[in-house]
Amino acid sequence: DKALSPGQLSRYRDDFEASVRNRLATLTLSREAYSNGLENRYVTLQHPAVFSHKLKINPPITNQKSSGRCWIFACLNMLRLKMMEEYKLEELELSQPYVFFYDKLEKANWFLENVLSTLDEELDGRVVQYLLTDPINDGGQFDMIVALLEKYGVVPKDAYPETFHTSNSREMDTLITSRLREFAKQLRQAHADGCSRGSLRSRKKEMLEQVHRIMVVSLGQPPEKVTWAFYDKDKNFHEFRDLTPQEFYRKHVRVDCTRLVSLINDPRNEYMRKYTVKYLGNVAEAGGVRYVNLSIDDMKQLASRTIQAGRPVWFGCDVGKCFARGVGLLDPQAIDLKAAFDVKDGMSKADRLRYGESAMTHAMLLTGVHVEDGRVVRWRVENSWGESSGVKGYLTLTDEWFSEFVYQIVLDKDDLPQRVVDVLDQDAVVLPPWDPMGALAQ
Repeated sequence: DKALSPGQLSRYRDDFEASVRNRLATLTLSREAYSNGLENRYVTLQHPAVFSHKLKINPPITNQKSSGRCWIFACLNMLRLKMMEEYKLEELELSQPYVFFYDKLEKANWFLENVLSTLDEELDGRVVQYLLTDPINDGGQFDMIVALLEKYGVVPKDAYPETFHTSNSREMDTLITSRLREFAKQLRQAHADGCSRGSLRSRKKEMLEQVHRIMVVSLGQPPEKVTWAFYDKDKNFHEFRDLTPQEFYRKHVRVDCTRLVSLINDPRNEYMRKYTVKYLGNVAEAGGVRYVNLSIDDMKQLASRTIQAGRPVWFGCDVGKCFARGVGLLDPQAIDLKAAFDVKDGMSKADRLRYGESAMTHAMLLTGVHVEDGRVVRWRVENSWGESSGVKGYLTLTDEWFSEFVYQIVLDKDDLPQRVVDVLDQDAVVLPPWDPMGALAQ
């Protein structure tokens, strides 16, 4: 039968009430979050926040607050570690709002360029409707922040601090999104009316000026010059005056981000191949994103080796899955859904990607690894949700969780075998814009 019948519902009800376990689950979980009420104590006790190898420097935890800037936070958290070691600093934070400002402007330009390249596509077609869905999303991919840093540099946090709208971006995003959709309508209509490409690009510049105005009103003008002054651990004073953001980036961050490679684990597709996602990017002249697809065992081995050598690893994952938030543990068995609902995950990682059940949602830093008898057991994670999350801002993920829900890591070419570096010379396989490998970390 097509319809859900009263008799069917009656049978469901009787079967449910006949189970003591069902009634107990209702009494407990109708007033409690699953992640608390079903936290698997037997699993959490096996994974204390202790690690055989972890980075020596533990900077203050950052907080992205009510924004989707994790990818920026994770990258700048990674970059500051080398600076803190070199300059003997107890704390340092680079300005996420500065990068955020230019990301919004570049995404607006990227969106309008995509509109111009799809003027002859059907408005109701999947491509144009996808582009209109969320053109100014806070989230991003690692290659996108590299493009921003290489073009605009970065500044210390106190030179361009948070405003209400960096920490609470929804209203600003809604306003800019509304303007961009109207701009898309105007450009498509002008094209239909016979306007030249040159005329359309002139209009685009005027449109971007409106976005720039919204950004400056909401966040303030980004600095053109900064002075970086600080005391080191020995209470010695240091000052570097009148630096452009690009000079600060080149002279003091001193990490060649162009050598950093995004490695993904996508079991749907062939390993040791290069991939990109159509229409995904921000800075027009930098192009889009590029990935090298590796097996999960290769990713783990490379990440563990890098951490044991004293360097952090930026990574992207599906943070909402199997997360015991109270203790900050990510493990496939951390939340015992079977005990209450008699359900379990029967999908493979590839199938989760195929059916929209999982994708990368969040970026953080791997800063430690625990090895027992030559085998990795768990990983230490520096998050950007403030100290109230996990253990003073740090999370623990087990190796089993890494296998199922980690999708991306970023490593320097020096930390990769040549066979992996050589993959970058391949022509990229182009994935469609809605592919889950195009998901943005937020």
